[in-house]
Amino acid sequence: MKTRVLIAITAMAALTGGCSTTGGGRPGPVDVTRYHLSQPIPAGTVAIQPKDSVAGPEFQLYADAVGAELGRMGYTPAAAGARADYIATVDFTRTDRGQVRTRPPLTIGIGGGSFGGNVGVGGGASVGVGSKTRTVYGLELAVQLRRHGDNTVVWEGKAITEALSGAPGAQPADGAARLAAALFKGFPGQSGITITVK
Repeated sequence: MKTRVLIAITAMAALTGGCSTTGGGRPGPVDVTRYHLSQPIPAGTVAIQPKDSVAGPEFQLYADAVGAELGRMGYTPAAAGARADYIATVDFTRTDRGQVRTRPPLTIGIGGGSFGGNVGVGGGASVGVGSKTRTVYGLELAVQLRRHGDNTVVWEGKAITEALSGAPGAQPADGAARLAAALFKGFPGQSGITITVK
């Protein structure tokens, strides 16, 4: 009876002690490039519009994310029917770049032991649980800020990143917010320089 209890306790310890979870849930970095005239861009009212005349449902996610970032810098939405000081043209893409096989998040290690006298049980194994095939998405946001008075482009920028399906930042709303935050970080930024925002 004692031997059975000892075997059960040893097996439980091996199972629980050998479990580990792997990371990899963090979203990837965002590459950002901006261009401007190296002149002050005073805050004012802004109208946000799509690059193409037809805007799908996903456009509003990006428009809201861009509007939120512009709002933090003092730019305010133009009232309906009013002439805006600036027009922000928003363009975005979300493309399927293929699939990858991810590492299993859980690994169970099973070890052996010895019980009484000269009787021994040896060996070991490691079993992966939960490995998945995931889609890699390429996410891109481009914004152009034009002065309404003379239609001059005073600032433009592009933010690019990748995300795995099911991982943080892969959902359209999350991706839009991350790209917009990275794009306007340190606005207006250095012209013609690509930076990486983590």
